[in-house]
Order: sequence, then C-alpha cells, then structure tokens
Amino acid sequence: MVFGVTCPRYVKSPHNAEILFLCKCTDFFVVNSNLFANFVKNSLFMSVNKISIRFFDDREVRAVWNDDENRWYFSVLDIIGVLNNEDDYTKNRNYWKYLKNKLRKEQNELVSATNQLKILAADGKRYNTDVLDNDGVIKLAQSMPNTKSARFIQWFTYSDETIDGKSKTKAYALFESGLINSIEVGTLKGLQQIHSYLFGGLYDFAGQIRQVNIAKGGFQFAMAQYLPQTLQQIEKMPDNTFDEIVDKYVEMNVAHPFREGNGRSTRIWLDMLLKKQIKKCVDWSQINKNDYLNAMIRSAVDSAKIRELLRNALTDKIIDREMFMKGIDYSYYYEQGS
Repeated sequence: MVFGVTCPRYVKSPHNAEILFLCKCTDFFVVNSNLFANFVKNSLFMSVNKISIRFFDDREVRAVWNDDENRWYFSVLDIIGVLNNEDDYTKNRNYWKYLKNKLRKEQNELVSATNQLKILAADGKRYNTDVLDNDGVIKLAQSMPNTKSARFIQWFTYSDETIDGKSKTKAYALFESGLINSIEVGTLKGLQQIHSYLFGGLYDFAGQIRQVNIAKGGFQFAMAQYLPQTLQQIEKMPDNTFDEIVDKYVEMNVAHPFREGNGRSTRIWLDMLLKKQIKKCVDWSQINKNDYLNAMIRSAVDSAKIRELLRNALTDKIIDREMFMKGIDYSYYYEQGS
C-alpha cells in the first residue's frame, strides 16, 4: 500500500535504501507505507529521548523510549493511579511500596523487571521513576485486584493499532523527520499536506476536500456544495496578529474541510501559523479537554472563550521538541470519545 507525503525534497533512511520520497506527482510523493512505518520506528526516533503521553479515562500514562533496549517504558505510578482512580502522588507511591513488598514475598518476577528512567514531571523537570515495559505493564495490571484491569489491558494492548494510534505515530514523525518544515504555513494547501501526512494509508480521502455534508453534535458544518468558495474566503483572511490567526482557525474549524481528522490537522496548522507570525505556540497540556471542546462548539457564534484559552496557553517554546510531542499527545486525547 502507498500513501502520499507532501515534501519538496527527499529523505533517505540510513536503515533502508528503498525508502525515498522521490516519486513526485504534483505535490505528493509516493511512499510504501510498510517501509515508511519501519523507517519511523527504526530511524527517526532512536537518536533522541522520546516521550509520549497516553490517556486512559482522562488520566495520563507517561512513557519514555529506551534507546538501548529499543522499547517503551511506562510510569508505574501513573498506571497505579489510573487503576485505583487516584490522583494523589503520595497515595500512589505508598500503594506501590505495599504492592512491591507483597510481590517480593510471593517471589513474583515483576519487581525485578522494574527499571528506573527519567520521566518529565509537571514542573518541567525529569525525575527517576519506576517504569515497566509492555509485558510488565500487563502483569502489573493483572496483579491488582481491580475492576478496571481487564478494560485497561485491552486498551493498552490495542490502542496503538487503531487509526488514531497509527496516525499519532505519523504525527510524531512529522516533527522528527523535519518534514514539517516543508509544509506551507497558514494555507489550505498546507492544511491538506498535514492531513495527507497524518492519515495517508489510513483513510482513502486523506488530504482531499470532502464532497459530502457532515454534522457533529447537531451542528452542521459548511455545506459541501459551498465549501470550495468558503475555503477560498478563509484563505484570504489576514493572519498577522494573534486575534486574526484565531479568527482564521475558528473559520477553518467551522468549514471542516475533511470528512475526518479535522481537529488533529488544524491544531498543527494553527501552531505552525502562530510560530511563523508571532513566534509563539500553544501548550495544549494547559487547556482542559472539556473546556476546549465546549469553547470550539461555542466559537461558531462567539470566539471569546477559545481566544481566552489559547491566549492563556501561549508559550515561546517554539522549537522545543517535547512541547510539540506533548501537543500531539493532547491533541489526539481531545478526540477520544468526542
């Protein structure tokens, strides 16, 4: 299977000479999706300290990539907090101490499988944290007498195989590969490039303007027959100041140019526009999911709330790798169950 990746230059994987973004056809480059997936896994992420945040029942499960072992490790305390429905760090730590002692007495191998790696905390610093790999996480959940365990294990096992899971991996790669720097900023074409990259090989309409009417929560997005003209008008909107950029973002959301994947694409598009024009981007982790979704619904008639949320979350960390990755994690989280 192949999918389109928009890129005016080529990138070659040092691990596989077959992966070349060379076959130009209009604005898209044809790439074998299976080879590209291996490229992402084996080439893009290995030289950096990669982090990720997953969300289960609106709670964070932080993860860090171990280059030496070529695998993800997950915070034990986060998993305990999720399964016990507990946000208090001290209570989660004490429970883990109790569980470790219990498992040692039972000669359970889970304790010896626990490692310590530095994981980013809420204060922006990294601290050594007890972590487990995929197998360890499942064994930990199985060892806890909890009604959530079975559902958690199912989510943990299969979440990366969903369309969102695969698309999220591509979103990481968009930054890691440097391809994000080749995307047009603030244009409809640029938004199509982002969408094509995120969903190529997952949706057959990736990067294509929809030709069907869609609605969500009772709200009718721009009618398909008028969509080309609507998008042309949005394209012409000024975008030099923060307020102008938010206005353009709101109108693009109301237009909803794609059948699926609009929010995930337009939030990257918005950040790129903010970075270029005002040297800022959004720290999405500072915006509550429900506040954001409600503000976006309201923005069709009054954009004051979404403007306030975005303004309060602005940061000047526009070249910070972790800020982008965290933004991707939260952006995809916003779409869970919405």
